[in-house]
Amino acid sequence: MTVPGELLVADHPVVAHRLCLLRDAATGNTAFRQLVEEVSGIVAYEALRDLATEETRVDTPVAPGAACRRVTETVLLVPVLRAGLGMVPAVQALLPRTEVTHVGLRRDEETLRPSVYLDRLPDDLTGRRVVVCDPMLATGGSLTTVCDMVASRGAASVVALCLLAAEPGLAEFRRRHPAVRVACAAVDPDLDDRGFIVPGLGDAGDRLFGPPT
Repeated sequence: MTVPGELLVADHPVVAHRLCLLRDAATGNTAFRQLVEEVSGIVAYEALRDLATEETRVDTPVAPGAACRRVTETVLLVPVLRAGLGMVPAVQALLPRTEVTHVGLRRDEETLRPSVYLDRLPDDLTGRRVVVCDPMLATGGSLTTVCDMVASRGAASVVALCLLAAEPGLAEFRRRHPAVRVACAAVDPDLDDRGFIVPGLGDAGDRLFGPPT
């Protein structure tokens, strides 16, 4: 059973194996993208066990009117650009009903504070479940900013999907958004002076798509 505000860590050998490859500096962009998708799907599976469903019946090849359940909830996916885009295909493949919108943030390399350059969120999110896709919960600034935006528009619940979280950033995010469920593949202990997760896996956006030109 999942509850608001909990931390879910997908602690499984198959996740640990893929995370080892994600951390490896020798893993190239193509393999890295595939691994991000695989881990994202597993993390989303763990985080969304409480999706709304309804009872229905179908005729199987051997029995008419077999009872089953279908998902009725349409989840709004919000990838934080640009790295969050790498998580979306796997989450869409997992969930029967999704919509996608985008938030773009850029980080000041001196202050490490994010600023919004793209806001495609609907004006009214009343009653909606929003899933924010942000691969690296490092300082917590980007995820906090997006969750502030989502909460201000009335979302009923928010789930944060990450690949990695850092303990300092997770603590800061929890202080600001204690009711948001966070799901990730692992929690790392520290940040470096650039605000990168340690040991981490580097810049997820660059490793997914290459450095900006």
